[in-house]
Amino acid sequence: MAMNVAGTMLALLLLLGVGAKPLSAQPLDLSQGGPITVTALGGIEWRQNEQEVIAHGDARAIRGAVTVTADRLIAHYRPKPPDAAGKPAASVQPASATGGVDTGGQEIYRLNAEGNVHIFTATDQAFADHAVYDLDQSVLVLTGGHLKLTNPEDVLTAQRDVEYWPDKHMAVARGDAVVTTNTGRRITADTLVAYTIPSTNAPAGQAPPPKPASAASADPLASSGRIRRVEAFGHVVVRTATETATGDRGVYIPATGIALLLGNVHITRGQNQLNGERGVVDMKTGVADLLSNPGTRVQGLVVPNSVNNTPPTQPGAAESPHPASPVRPQ
Repeated sequence: MAMNVAGTMLALLLLLGVGAKPLSAQPLDLSQGGPITVTALGGIEWRQNEQEVIAHGDARAIRGAVTVTADRLIAHYRPKPPDAAGKPAASVQPASATGGVDTGGQEIYRLNAEGNVHIFTATDQAFADHAVYDLDQSVLVLTGGHLKLTNPEDVLTAQRDVEYWPDKHMAVARGDAVVTTNTGRRITADTLVAYTIPSTNAPAGQAPPPKPASAASADPLASSGRIRRVEAFGHVVVRTATETATGDRGVYIPATGIALLLGNVHITRGQNQLNGERGVVDMKTGVADLLSNPGTRVQGLVVPNSVNNTPPTQPGAAESPHPASPVRPQ
């Protein structure tokens, strides 16, 4: 049986059977916190047989610090497991006169968002055409065009899909994936795996201790998911203000500005090109080093008087604080 609840602004309070965790950090994590509140301008449809709640028309879901907006939201729910005494969970009660639903015996295990999806906290944001949040696995999957994850220091984009794992402090971007920092450093690849900095030093598997509200508000970057390491696979491209380096795979550490490239590495500056199996790019200084494996030689083409003939700066490329220097083979 389906039931339509109409109104200009309708609220649905869905009580989840998930234990609350401290909300000192503000990642895009819907698996923690208290109840989810869903509102919609177009209306809310409660499908009891399908165990779905559908909100449409400027739909919005809020849990703790996380807000999800979309053209349409679908919440999939199920009965909570029996309590310690073995008593079954209560069933969903009919909607009240105000349009609220008592779902104290139910829990949401998946939330689908469709159309103009925007997920955000005070520090982090995600944009997509479609999104699915699996609360059991604590994973957010974004699909559609112009996918984007942002925080105050980094932007991660892709054309195929993005997986965001807040508990694992990890995001996976596929299809023309790009990481751009707020300093203009840029790495592209077929697939990028970004590991973010945990908000605290709590032991693995334990919830971090709560921080005073004043401390969290004083340093919003400390509670964001800024990137500490990027692993790149397939058609990796690293650009500085003077050089372009490519390889089959790579690793980038934003704190040091160092990118390591492996496999079919090519470093190009103007008409000069060096080829090898390993390369190191210092994106802070703009200097790239080509390294040879034992028993092999670095190969390259060096055009006389063309060392300083640098290519045009690529959009988003980092500006080097030092004068241009030649590519340095080793």
